[in-house]
Amino acid sequence: MASTVDDAMTISPGVQEKLSRLGIRTEWDLILHLPIRYEDETHLFPIGDASAGQTVQVEGVIIHNEVVVRPRRQLVCQVEDKSGILVVRYLNFYASQIKTYAIGKRVRLLGEIRHGYQGMEMIHPKCRIVSVSEPLADTMTPVYSTTAGLSQKTLIKLIGQALHNAEQTNVLTETVPDTIVKRYQLASFKTSVFNLHHPSPEVSIGSLQTRTHPAWRRIKFDELLAQQLSMRLHYRQRRSRGAPVLARKHEYAARFLEQLAFKLTPAQVRVSEEISRDLAAPYPMQRLLQGDVGSGKTVVAALAALQAIENGFQAVLMAPTEILAEQHFRKLYAWFEPLGVRIAWLSGSQKKKQKQITLEEISTGVAQLVVGTHALFQDSVIFQQLGLAIIDEQHRFGVHQRLALRMKGARSDQLPHQLMMSATPIPRTLSMSYFADLDVSMIDQMLPGRSPVMTKLVADSRRDEVIMRIRHACMQGKQVYWVCPLIEESEVLQLQTAEATHANLTEVFPDLTVGLVHGRLSPQEKSEVMDSFKQGIVQLLVATTVIEVGVDVPNASLMVIENAERMGLSQLHQLRGRVGRGSEASICILLFQQPLSEVARKRLRIIFEQSDGFEIARQDLQLRGPGEFLGARQSGVPMLRFADLEQDSDLLTAAQATANEMLDHYPQLAQRHIDRWLGDKNEYLRA
Repeated sequence: MASTVDDAMTISPGVQEKLSRLGIRTEWDLILHLPIRYEDETHLFPIGDASAGQTVQVEGVIIHNEVVVRPRRQLVCQVEDKSGILVVRYLNFYASQIKTYAIGKRVRLLGEIRHGYQGMEMIHPKCRIVSVSEPLADTMTPVYSTTAGLSQKTLIKLIGQALHNAEQTNVLTETVPDTIVKRYQLASFKTSVFNLHHPSPEVSIGSLQTRTHPAWRRIKFDELLAQQLSMRLHYRQRRSRGAPVLARKHEYAARFLEQLAFKLTPAQVRVSEEISRDLAAPYPMQRLLQGDVGSGKTVVAALAALQAIENGFQAVLMAPTEILAEQHFRKLYAWFEPLGVRIAWLSGSQKKKQKQITLEEISTGVAQLVVGTHALFQDSVIFQQLGLAIIDEQHRFGVHQRLALRMKGARSDQLPHQLMMSATPIPRTLSMSYFADLDVSMIDQMLPGRSPVMTKLVADSRRDEVIMRIRHACMQGKQVYWVCPLIEESEVLQLQTAEATHANLTEVFPDLTVGLVHGRLSPQEKSEVMDSFKQGIVQLLVATTVIEVGVDVPNASLMVIENAERMGLSQLHQLRGRVGRGSEASICILLFQQPLSEVARKRLRIIFEQSDGFEIARQDLQLRGPGEFLGARQSGVPMLRFADLEQDSDLLTAAQATANEMLDHYPQLAQRHIDRWLGDKNEYLRA
């Protein structure tokens, strides 16, 4: 059923273009264009029995019709049945409606009852002229999402035709084995599709609207199953590829761990073991290492890099910003230099001569570990023998970028191993669905010696109190971050805000050294400012969200975030993680502008009450949906249209188990199921 809509039906190019705006290109897309809500036109309600807030269908005769001009021009009618009179108002109307809704006409109205000046009324109800004893609809009326110029009537007609064709061609057969349908007590697929497009009057409209009806549950299960099948199939395909076998040798690791000033947490030891086992396998590792801010992911990544280097292979670590990449480089250089490991630095801001030297070290294998930014994608970067690619803050890179780095080490028979790291904790249900093609390791313990950060919510009107707190902290020898608001519409506006804040705070604190760092500074300028802050020369650092990840200044114990209500929860949590990196108690002040929207109020309450990144992420998923967590990963990942990860977590668990069972025992049905749901959208993730 991959034929396009206009192949199978006679449709004008104009309608075809509007359908494509809705993502409808085939008859199958029409069948899966399910209603967003329903209208019950199967029952009539007596006018006298209707109460405010109810959406009902009534029928009566028009007994009054006039156009009034105050308080605004509107068409007002009165409709009467045996039980009472209802006022009907049209605030926007055509001249033809005045004639159509003439006194004496019998009408059927569907709308919400509300209290009005003249008693019960409906505003802009759905209205049609009917004859006496005209039959009622025998199924609920579906309402579909549409686009400008495409009416509900046209959509209903096209979907009805697609369903008729599907009935004739028998394409709605099962793609899920009977044993699984019975195990999870699923409704039949064909029955579910027809019930959702044309539910009978007996069906609870509430179960349809909340998508808890058995027909909805079947559709959601099938959608989740298609996602799981496509991602698990890719996982298995990747495992059929070869990769360098990086055996555990432990010599470098033992020396490295000896020189550390701290012991690894049990969680770090556990995930290091998981990664080490993967590296020693003959197929490419594709592992996501996630851990909250300050859980010690870099040490784990260093151990993985050493395992590759000990086996004579190179490792590369890529980070999304120069600040973060440079921080990694400095830390790893301090750790690896005593071991005799050669580490190279590559960024877009390097001088041509220095870059040429680095490129030569990479291509000859002199550089055993390379740390850098997007500059690593360039064609001129050629590794002698790449065994492991590590990508930090992986959601900040697109699928194709991650793939490009990985292909730097690809040979005809082998791919390098890949380790992706994220400090944005990913909720369990999201990890099960959108990251089902990866193995996931989780560091769920904080490093010892880190102090909890106290969060305070402060209205912008109390700014003077915040200024006093900053002065007090700096007088005690502590350092402070002042983070400027995120202005997504304009980088120039954001820069102006940062510069104005810097000028203002320099004036307010003439006795302090106030620094400024933002995205428009050159890498060298950023580096100089950050060095001055780390060394304690700068006491107060005004920054944009460029410091969101990677900045490690243990003496910074106070952070002020302006317009915190504009930021997402994961970003606030990341920023808050820049303080509390020493043993001193630290504070993060979230300055907000009033009045707050309901969503902003909920977000600030969550960040105030929670310090666990995974719990914050779970609640953020409920508020905002999966987009923020997926970042650039969305390209190529089958997105969900019907299932809700939190509400349908039981179906997700069932789909996950079913996917493996079908790939093992019913591979042909599995492929049919993928084709049905994903069709040409089935782009398996390769990175």
